[in-house]
Amino acid sequence: MTTQPTAAILLIGDELLSGRTKDANLSCLALKLGSIGIEIKEARVVPDEEDEIAAAVNGLHVKCDYVFTTGGIGPTHDDITADSIAKAFGVSIGIREDARAILEAHYPTGELNCSRLRMARIPEGAELILNPVSKAPGFRLENVYVLPGIPLLVEVMVDGLLERLQGGAVALTHSIAAFVPESHVAPGLEAIQNDLPQVRIGSYPFLRDGKAGANLVCRSTDEAALDAAAARIRALIASLGAKVEAEERT
Repeated sequence: MTTQPTAAILLIGDELLSGRTKDANLSCLALKLGSIGIEIKEARVVPDEEDEIAAAVNGLHVKCDYVFTTGGIGPTHDDITADSIAKAFGVSIGIREDARAILEAHYPTGELNCSRLRMARIPEGAELILNPVSKAPGFRLENVYVLPGIPLLVEVMVDGLLERLQGGAVALTHSIAAFVPESHVAPGLEAIQNDLPQVRIGSYPFLRDGKAGANLVCRSTDEAALDAAAARIRALIASLGAKVEAEERT
């Protein structure tokens, strides 16, 4: 585990790549993991293809402390994430009796059909992740956490995981908005960034009432450095003959 834990997010599903479904899970995971000091380093979207999923998992789980996947663990033929994870780690997969027991307790007698029983197929050596809503479990294999694609389920299941994850220093964000064109503020921002490399500084333009402006956003785990960057940005805005329109620290 690194001093500042890192995570990658793997979003799985043809429906994401086709545009039929708008992803909400990346934002949810980034905010919840960020709240305990786990930094998202990478996010990918892959189709419902076993080789693609396995290759992505193999590439990500050696780069980051944690990998979270969403999607593809339901009851239909295209739900192949569990098989893909098993393939990535070279382990067998089959119906786990503890997962079966969870589903049997949830469904009325006689309604745990073959399709639903697919959700009890778990790779060898994995630990179940409890699902308090629809009960079909996710699982963890090494540092890979496998979650469903439904945003409500992702949210509640991650909430149940947070106390078990090792976090780090929580990054703070300081945002300053002003009616200054990006091209005017760019040289000054670059100088601040060079002087304060421990702060990530971004510029996000907007157009309001026909006037160009920018949200200048600083992010860092070093509060003193963040304060210094914010002070210099305020001075930069003033030097350009503008004023701060809005400011927020989160």
